[in-house]
Amino acid sequence: KCTLSIKGAAFIAHFEGLKLNLYNDPVGHATIGVGHLVHKGPINGSEPAEFRKGISRERAFELLQQDARTAADEIAGSVKVKLNQQQIDALISFTFNVGTGAFRDSTLLRLLNGGDYGSVPAQLNRWTKASGQTLPGLVTRRKAEGALFRNGTYVS
Repeated sequence: KCTLSIKGAAFIAHFEGLKLNLYNDPVGHATIGVGHLVHKGPINGSEPAEFRKGISRERAFELLQQDARTAADEIAGSVKVKLNQQQIDALISFTFNVGTGAFRDSTLLRLLNGGDYGSVPAQLNRWTKASGQTLPGLVTRRKAEGALFRNGTYVS
């Protein structure tokens, strides 16, 4: 069973950011906490009262745990080799960011399931573009995920 650890949640929050009030994400969707999608499209007043008045840090991390569950379930179902908690957290961070379909179809997963743990950091480093542009934030995040996977070093 795969679960995001407390350190893993802090690791994701380090890269996603933590906002206790509603905001529109870079693509214009109503969001709160650690990248929790409230609804597609911009903030329009239809958001639940809980979110309209802002949330606590604890609630933001509860929502992150719920959201990370999808990534964790994908990893539990797709990865056929043994993983330690740091490796699980690194893969949850990656999958949370790129999506379950991208992870499921990745060369990274194929190599990992073949027992090639050593190739994972380099494979992570291939996922640094959005809309064809290399994003410095993604370069930094993938390096950190690679270090976490390889030697258990958390950045937070």
